[in-house]
Amino acid sequence: MLELPLTRVPRPRFPAIDFHTHLTWHNGLDHASEPQVLARPDELLPIMDAAKVQVMVNLTGGHGEFLQTALAVHQRANPDRFLVFAEPAWGRINQPDYSREQADEIERAVRTGAKGLKVLKTLGLFLREQVTTGPLIAVDDRRFDPMWDTAGQLGIPVAIHTSDPRAFFQPIDRFNERWDELQAHPDWSFHGSDLPSNHELQEARRRVMSRHPGTNFVCLHVADPEDLSYVTECMDAHPNMYVDIAARISELGRQPRAARRFIDRYQDRVLFGTDAIPGGLDMPQQLFCEELYEIYYRFLETEDEYFVYAPLNKSPQGRWRISGLGLPDSILRKVYWDNAARVLHLPDPPRENVSREQFHPAR
Repeated sequence: MLELPLTRVPRPRFPAIDFHTHLTWHNGLDHASEPQVLARPDELLPIMDAAKVQVMVNLTGGHGEFLQTALAVHQRANPDRFLVFAEPAWGRINQPDYSREQADEIERAVRTGAKGLKVLKTLGLFLREQVTTGPLIAVDDRRFDPMWDTAGQLGIPVAIHTSDPRAFFQPIDRFNERWDELQAHPDWSFHGSDLPSNHELQEARRRVMSRHPGTNFVCLHVADPEDLSYVTECMDAHPNMYVDIAARISELGRQPRAARRFIDRYQDRVLFGTDAIPGGLDMPQQLFCEELYEIYYRFLETEDEYFVYAPLNKSPQGRWRISGLGLPDSILRKVYWDNAARVLHLPDPPRENVSREQFHPAR
């Protein structure tokens, strides 16, 4: 029954790089599945222009021929608007020369245009010695060391998703705060399996970052946003660690004071991203649309309280609402553009900005 202001923020204060989207998709473990192009530039650019998203990064570009398709459809067709990351070839893990071949594959991918390396939570939660069967392969398995080193030598960032919300490791019962989400997606639950815990997964990633200080790792989804004190410890220990905020404003926004302190402290290493998926109607918190961006801009730029964190007026990740951070311009500029541009080696954006007077309260 609260009567609260609703501040419309249809465009960000500064041009934005959405560092975290999925415009193409392929199940890297199931070679029978067909690669998908989820949206083409003519479908994406009108919304990007309306939301003032200057650059969109497609993290899931795949490898081999599919990577070349992703590069052709998005990056080569509109090189100033789309960037594409390569992914490891998980299906070759049991080949004897995998370590060197995977490193060489990343080098070939970069030569043909890939701007980074994306590692899904496949590593640590799904990939096994026989690809889908046998013992689980750890995030810090030494076979990947040449790949991490190659990324550093080539100057490309590694966008790495490790683990998932803590509730996914708990029983799906009335005490689970993400009961609704896990009822909608029961396959997202890791409870009762042979999998490592969230903390074990996070620590394995830390060991990788320690062993490869010359490689920049962007730990997606704020790494572990349900424990910002732990993420703070990691950021302090690993200067090559960055984070993005994609699909985790639901977590940051229910601890707005702690979240603002965190972003202020690491304002040079926090990246804007949404985890947007075109057509993702079953995941409204990631549905690519103007409303998705407006929610993110409102979260970052205003001090509005207690608002829904996803399009379609839904709270799909948990039955709570969020409050805005009200970040100053000096930090917004870094989060929206500068930090991602630095790791991606992009030039400065047009220095236009949106006046705060253009924001307007609405009911």
